[in-house]
Amino acid sequence: MTRAALLVLADGRFPAGGHAHSGGAEAAVRAGRITGAATLEDFCRGRLHTAGLVAAALAAAAALGADPAELDAAADARTPSPALRTAARRLGRQLTRAARATWPSPELDALAGAFPKGAHQPVVLGLTARAAGLDAVDAAYCAAYESVSGPATATVRLLSLDPFDATAVLARLAPELDRVAERAARAARTALTDGTGALPAASAPLLEIAAEQHAAWPVRLFAS
Repeated sequence: MTRAALLVLADGRFPAGGHAHSGGAEAAVRAGRITGAATLEDFCRGRLHTAGLVAAALAAAAALGADPAELDAAADARTPSPALRTAARRLGRQLTRAARATWPSPELDALAGAFPKGAHQPVVLGLTARAAGLDAVDAAYCAAYESVSGPATATVRLLSLDPFDATAVLARLAPELDRVAERAARAARTALTDGTGALPAASAPLLEIAAEQHAAWPVRLFAS
């Protein structure tokens, strides 16, 4: 295992398509729920402990070798919003392309064949981590970090928020990110024996509702 691979995978410049998505921040900005650094921190904290936790556990389970098809079905069950399911699969398809070019793997090839329109992004992320020689905790960290770094980066563009302030938000959330990643990895290990029902199913109804509203906007800066 080379831990440096985690830096490559978590780098915002990795061509996985995440730059086109705000993680719900665009809708939250328009609704007045994100107005600056303090409210961005609140938004990211909520996202980390709900969507972030779920994504981290799915990614960790995939990195451990759980059945990708079962994990994809579990991701579907935990994503009520059709708009978010579509976005997750679009991101998964793009990540699959980037991952196969970067860390060629028979498992990634098989996933691409089984899900030509894309598997859920956290499942692909976990298999990518596995192909890169990373472990379940690494995969969980990457997914958890993505759940907050995407909204933080998007808010810099949406509100002209000072990048220093946005980065400080991520730094303040770091201890909670540690806990979420560890919790996700523990749940993933349990899921290997107890099934996908052991994975977290933390819900964020406002994110789901906002995603459906956002998908109907005629003009938007981000895809989701």
